[in-house]
Amino acid sequence: MVAAPPSHEPLTTAMVRCREHAPRWPRRDVVFMKLKTMRVLLIGDDAADARAVREALADAEDGLFTVECAARLSEGLDRLSRNGIAAILLDLFLPDSQGIASFEQIWRAAPYIPILIIGSPADQDIARQAVKRGAKDYLQKTHLDGYSLPRALRYVIERQAADEALYLEQQRAEVTLNSIGDAVLSTDIAGNVTYLNLMAERMTGWPGHEAIGRPVGEVFQIIDAATRERPRNPMARAVQLDETIRLTPNCLLVRRDGVEAPIEDSTSPIHDRGGQVIGAVTVFRDVSGARALALEALHVAQHDFLTDLPNRLLLRDRLTQAIALARRHGHRLAVLFLDLDRFKHVNDSLGHAIGDSLLQSVGRRLVGCVRSSDTVSRQGGDEFVVLLSDIEHAGAAAAGAQKIIAALATPHDVAHHILYVTVTIGISIYPDDGPDAETLTKCADTAMYHAKAVGRNNYQFFEPEMNARAVERLSIEAGLHRALAHREFVLHYQPTVNLETGAMTGAEVLIRWLHPERGLMFPNDFMPVAEDCGLVVPIGHWVLREACRQARAWIDEGRTPIAVAVNISAVEFRHPHFLEHVRTALNDSRLDPRYLELELTESSLMRHAASTAVSLSALKDMGVQVAIDDFGTGYSSLSYLQKFPIHVLKIDQSFVHEISATPLGTSIVRAVINMGQSLGHRVIAEGVETREQLAFLQTQRCGEAQGNYFSPPLVAEQFVRLLDTGLSGLIFQ
Repeated sequence: MVAAPPSHEPLTTAMVRCREHAPRWPRRDVVFMKLKTMRVLLIGDDAADARAVREALADAEDGLFTVECAARLSEGLDRLSRNGIAAILLDLFLPDSQGIASFEQIWRAAPYIPILIIGSPADQDIARQAVKRGAKDYLQKTHLDGYSLPRALRYVIERQAADEALYLEQQRAEVTLNSIGDAVLSTDIAGNVTYLNLMAERMTGWPGHEAIGRPVGEVFQIIDAATRERPRNPMARAVQLDETIRLTPNCLLVRRDGVEAPIEDSTSPIHDRGGQVIGAVTVFRDVSGARALALEALHVAQHDFLTDLPNRLLLRDRLTQAIALARRHGHRLAVLFLDLDRFKHVNDSLGHAIGDSLLQSVGRRLVGCVRSSDTVSRQGGDEFVVLLSDIEHAGAAAAGAQKIIAALATPHDVAHHILYVTVTIGISIYPDDGPDAETLTKCADTAMYHAKAVGRNNYQFFEPEMNARAVERLSIEAGLHRALAHREFVLHYQPTVNLETGAMTGAEVLIRWLHPERGLMFPNDFMPVAEDCGLVVPIGHWVLREACRQARAWIDEGRTPIAVAVNISAVEFRHPHFLEHVRTALNDSRLDPRYLELELTESSLMRHAASTAVSLSALKDMGVQVAIDDFGTGYSSLSYLQKFPIHVLKIDQSFVHEISATPLGTSIVRAVINMGQSLGHRVIAEGVETREQLAFLQTQRCGEAQGNYFSPPLVAEQFVRLLDTGLSGLIFQ
């Protein structure tokens, strides 16, 4: 024979039953034979061969094989056309065909049916040719017995089935790899390419038939975007270290035609059954689009939407860097705080669209007044800040301010309106007026207000005596230490309303200070001082306990329960006993946790994301609701909406006030509502003051709202009357 089956028995190898030594348990090959009878086609004109084949297979266990005979090649081809044949026994010398031509015709007719050549010893050479061209085996006619023939047939049938299964598995893998969006490339242990899927072909520019066998560095060319140098190939590192490797950031893939694209990849070693590394596979993708979106998102987060000037965030960053550079080199810098005089009259008389266009015109002129190394920022509204990053003396800042005043004084042609603008400027100098960005900005702001007080359309440098506020601050700080002990703080409650039903759904808790000399003071007048002097936490703890006590008292009086929303500062939220304070307030008041809602800003949530997640999970376990206050004005990252257990988004009132004022303001409110609804969050619009704003929110299916349109903040005694009468009349009028 040209080739013999392996000496060990496969699972289903056909064996002649050894009746004298048959085991008492069922043999697996016997079980297999009972499952299915396989048809064998004998193509040959020798009657003795046919008889020998029939006898040999008839003697096989349980009649596994059924033999059909064809004396001529044409008869065999005809039978094959009707299918149902599991294996072919072929004599190469037939009345109507001789030699290797017989095999080739049968092979073309049935390429997926295993062919076993039978012949005399003299036919071995031509039988070998047939085996090389695809025949599965060769048996001499002298071995057509009840042992060899069934064994050989079983072997070739099983091998054909295994080949088919392997082919199907390879096809599934090929289709899968060509269907995914990532590129896949593999190499052998020597670093030569062994496979590319279609995406890898497109990204590298190498067709698979040209790439396979080439060194991977020739096909998968990568360079560092900054240095333009070629880093060590990750596939070689994965093989050497036997671990998953990732490309360093900012890597570029150089396509065969020289086009470059940023990519991300993950490369892992390939192991054989023995655990030995035999190659590597890398999965990579083009991140051009993702990086462009990231850059665009970063630009949006750092620039004013109207003028495209740097916003507060970017200004703070640039000012901090400029201070560090000035400190290192002994230079000065100046901060100019600008406020347009009587800009409100433009909006009121000509509309916000004209006002926006005027702000854009002002922004362009300011940029034209400074050097490329300086920064012009819009702070919001009609306020701008200019950073002069390197000046020799304060006179240069004065010259810059004069230039700005003159440039803005030239008439502005806006939508066929000739508008005249004057500007008031406050100036602070580093290091004279402060060591950091915040101090310099505050000093420039203070100087600007002083400039307005002395007549507008001028500039003033900051002077220490302008800091009368600091004296007032000391007075407030002294009073705060007394206020808690003397119970001078009071809580006001502003209702939140369901915009569909008109039902009152809750109340935001707002602290006021009933100062014995100054009268009623609002949080903006004393809470910044409280934060600076370390009183925020005890004041916040009092607010939390008092709000829970009052909410429980209303329930005990038989009124419908509503949630009370308490603002939590970043200092309180980061306090080590914050969660304990919440539990204590709930336990002492016996308030169901679902009626307590804690409002936090975006910035306080994102300052320490890991600890934030722990605290929010603990609040969720308690049953307390969490709201994002002033949404859209803080950290400007949306990922936390999915990562953190958040229940409520509160649209900042600055956006609500822009409803109908600017298309962008309207779009922002609509976008926040849609986003909140898609994430399953309640959405509350803050600062609703007009019927028009309410109507828009209702058309956008905003769930809830609060603001002076419904009710100003009220003391508990007044608020309880709202609980009794309701606010539905304001909703449905």
